Amino acid sequence: MQREIITTADGSKTIQIKDWEEQYHSKHGAVQEAYHVFIKHGLELFKGENIRILEIGFGTGLNAFITLLESKALDLKIEYHGIEAYPVALHEIKELNYVSILKAGAMQAYFDKMHNSSWEEKSNINSNFTLLKLKKFFSDIDDEQLHDLIYFDAFGARVQPELWTVEIFQKMFTALKPGGFLVTYAAKGSVRRAMQEVGLVVERLPGPPGKREMLRAKRPS
Repeated sequence: MQREIITTADGSKTIQIKDWEEQYHSKHGAVQEAYHVFIKHGLELFKGENIRILEIGFGTGLNAFITLLESKALDLKIEYHGIEAYPVALHEIKELNYVSILKAGAMQAYFDKMHNSSWEEKSNINSNFTLLKLKKFFSDIDDEQLHDLIYFDAFGARVQPELWTVEIFQKMFTALKPGGFLVTYAAKGSVRRAMQEVGLVVERLPGPPGKREMLRAKRPS
């Protein structure tokens, strides 16, 4: 499928799959979306803790990098697991401008380390952040009560409906610790109902730029 680097509304870049008319991040602002969905409504629920995060769709590494940047302010020690069936090529990563747009030049080495680290091997990115990148399909996830927080950032249900099913969300429920949270940019009724069917308690929240709503779900304690 044909891919190209595009610039989103906040100046940050993302990858577009032209055949699908789908992007790795919102055209309305890749960085803005990441902060709104995954940091404001996910990571900021935790302060001063040791937590484990599962990202469904590691993609460009933007969510992981922003989480690393924010971990210091929130006094968090993070073990981060990123799942990706089709890793983004390093030559594409080099065309993205996340370090500069985030004014994080001092953190360039950490961004590079995230992408240069080996798949299937845990890597210490810094003293408070470890990364484990796993090349696998979401349907193959079999974690049990392992994660405090899930970033569900798969391609949209319009192009990959099989990623937004009861079966997948049952795996997410099982992977979460009791009291753990899942956050996603999605807000479709079918997605919300699939989450509720497996026992997640779901709330609608204001969405990022370009979207009216998003969803946050909790595994009951």
